[in-house]
Amino acid sequence: MKIKSLIPLALLITIGMVSITGCQKGDLIDNPNVAASTGTIPSSLLLNHLTATLIRSDEQPFSQSSKNEQFALSNYAYYWGNNSYGFGNSETTYDILKYAIALQTQSTQQLGNQTNKYYAIGQFFKAYAGIWLTQRVGDIPFSQAGNPSILQPKYDTQHDVYKAALAMLDNANTLLTPLVAVSPGATFDTGDIYGLTYLQWQKLINTYRLRVLISLSKRAADNADLNIPQQFNTIVSNPATYPIMTSNADNLVYKYNQAFNPYAIVSEGLQPYDNFGSVGLPYVSVTSSTQDPRLMVVATPAPQQITAGKAVSDFTAWVGADDNLSVPTLNTNAAAGQYSYLAYNRYFALPAAYSGANAEPFVFIGYPELCFNIAEAINRGWTAGTSTTWYNNGINASLAIYGITNGETLTIANLKGVTIGTTTVNLPQFMANVAYAGDNTNGLAQIFTQRYVAMFANSGWESFYEWRRSVSTAYPNGIPAWSQGNAGSIGTASGAIPRRWQYPAAEATSNTANYSAALQSQFGGVDDVSKDTWLTK
Repeated sequence: MKIKSLIPLALLITIGMVSITGCQKGDLIDNPNVAASTGTIPSSLLLNHLTATLIRSDEQPFSQSSKNEQFALSNYAYYWGNNSYGFGNSETTYDILKYAIALQTQSTQQLGNQTNKYYAIGQFFKAYAGIWLTQRVGDIPFSQAGNPSILQPKYDTQHDVYKAALAMLDNANTLLTPLVAVSPGATFDTGDIYGLTYLQWQKLINTYRLRVLISLSKRAADNADLNIPQQFNTIVSNPATYPIMTSNADNLVYKYNQAFNPYAIVSEGLQPYDNFGSVGLPYVSVTSSTQDPRLMVVATPAPQQITAGKAVSDFTAWVGADDNLSVPTLNTNAAAGQYSYLAYNRYFALPAAYSGANAEPFVFIGYPELCFNIAEAINRGWTAGTSTTWYNNGINASLAIYGITNGETLTIANLKGVTIGTTTVNLPQFMANVAYAGDNTNGLAQIFTQRYVAMFANSGWESFYEWRRSVSTAYPNGIPAWSQGNAGSIGTASGAIPRRWQYPAAEATSNTANYSAALQSQFGGVDDVSKDTWLTK
């Protein structure tokens, strides 16, 4: 998909121009080619900016998020960077928030109501902006953020941010309902780079709301006013009122092209340095042990294993890189052929690499995740249904994204894409190996594990948030188990993976009093990345 041209809001307002004739003083006149501060800005342009900037650079495939989720690790820092969890000052989503407010303001002025489709979508983007930042840092400015008359907005508690955001998402669904009834299959707007229909936008909003609700699992029992299980059940139990994604056709997919928006392997500067990216140990461990064919699609067997005589049909020939090792050590081991690499023909081969034509689609919010979220809610007793069905649906939907079918022949290649053998997909065996254990702690761990596998190089930082939520006394290294404990590689003094990011740097300098009070109330006055927020305590 070609990303449309973007016109920043600041450039749509001007101060005019000066005309000077002879010795006479010039008069200030309006430039007829731009909008005045009270003028009209097409809603499509604002929507275009919002949809095009929804996904951040560090959420792209094989960017920092992939490394910190231990999907693919660097074994040579000069070209692939390091693997450390350097959670310094977070970025913000204030740009999304400001444009969402502008979209609602402009659509209200132009259409004369707050029930139009742009206002509804503005509610989604406002909620998304708040949740994106609060889940990274904790309490944030939200209710007053974006108000031009309030230069130092107050901080809302994380609880209140989630409460307000969930209400916005509910309102967005309500506003879209009559519009969807009239034009469910019509494209929402030409400014939407995703090209979703009215109905698909409504499905996306409700599917995202279920993601938000399941992320609040640790707060479901002690925050009755949020009605977390009840809200989840209401959505799942009323598909006519709250339509959700029903297949991969509804996925929010970020598309790439060579001319304007190359695939992340290219834009991140990782092509052609394929030999400096090794597949992470957690992903390889859970997929090789269950004979998951997705492993054979995305990665190569470790050269050392093949040299030692293992067949390409042997899942134990795939070996993951351990994040507890330093990058120089990983490089030494990789050079000796100890690890699996990302599949060259899938991700690095030109010209397909420019558009990611051979790679799986980059699903940012999708149906496989939804299935696992519903399975988890059933496991927790939040809603009725058969968790086994939703669990299996999630796995099958993920397999479909990769185009994997039972009995097909997979071509196995080496580091440089040279074929070294073939193998046959055995889905019945794989599904038997991952058969759901039931609505118990083992079943819940399976849901977390398969959701992680389905998010390989997809879904931005969502795998990190899910892993962080899974950490407990029973699972101190989370589900699946991630490597942590080596300060020299993890990058923190304790060797533990951080629980949060530090606040955006501008908060300390431009909103000092409120920032300091927020630190004091949450973390004893220190912007400490090792501290849990209300969300994950």
